[in-house]
Amino acid sequence: MAVNIINDGDRSPRIILREPTGSTAEVALYGGQVVSWKNQRREELLFMSSKAVTKPPKPIRGGIPICFPQVANFGTLEQHGFARNRLWSLDEDPAPLPPAKNQSMVDLVLKSTEEDLHTWPYRFELRLRVCIGPDKLAMIPRVRNVDSKAFSFTIALRNYFSVSDVSEVRVEGLETLDYLDNLLRRERYTEQADAITFDGEIDRVYLSTPTKIAVIDHERKRTIVLRKEGMVDAVVWNPWDKKAKAIVDLGDEDYKTMLCLDAASIENPITIKPCEEWKGRQELSIVSSSYFSGQLDPQKVFRGLH
Repeated sequence: MAVNIINDGDRSPRIILREPTGSTAEVALYGGQVVSWKNQRREELLFMSSKAVTKPPKPIRGGIPICFPQVANFGTLEQHGFARNRLWSLDEDPAPLPPAKNQSMVDLVLKSTEEDLHTWPYRFELRLRVCIGPDKLAMIPRVRNVDSKAFSFTIALRNYFSVSDVSEVRVEGLETLDYLDNLLRRERYTEQADAITFDGEIDRVYLSTPTKIAVIDHERKRTIVLRKEGMVDAVVWNPWDKKAKAIVDLGDEDYKTMLCLDAASIENPITIKPCEEWKGRQELSIVSSSYFSGQLDPQKVFRGLH
């Protein structure tokens, strides 16, 4: 399986993962961030802002940034934490994860620095494995406590998906669940719709979510399935027109072709003791679909994920 490292211009080094059927992924060392994922037909599945800044020290708007050790401003640090604003390294010792057989993959690591300790006084190691398969992308984040005291954190993999038209997209799998509405002072509500559709700004943290959630894009006749472990919450976000204009590194019209659906642990922070390690996982899969009724057949969509 091919793995290439590319250095060009002002951008941080990037790792290109390829697998035989044609799927590819591109991972930036700055932020430990997946910035591209293409399927076997070379179609880009992740959104990247038309005004994205790819030169450090700005975070990259798009792809799959990692929010750690806090998500949004659920804490005292900079928004979404500092992991997405740091230069990661190739991990030469990814133990205890077994070697991936017949997969194109890369292991990255971010270790706390003296500078980080001034803002978040805990020594940690944050590892990330990225694996690409036929129309599949898996990410395994791990947090190890190398401090002398326990600490708590929140974490999210912010998936910026590329969609044909967000107003025509449905998210299924979050029905009847409670959520915190960040637009209404994090008040708690219960989802009443049979699927989430979009006609305005949305910023919600869905709680105690299932392991599988689907984004159905009728126009492109495809469904993106998010399967996750270790991250019980899910964030749904789209800034819509007014907020998009206020975000410096987002194009005014970009909101129409993007949707964020994050695997996250937010409501209940994760606590680990010294020498302990937490591990999560998400797998994104592409399933061809032609649903027009909005009724998702879980057997068809999720059959290949076990």
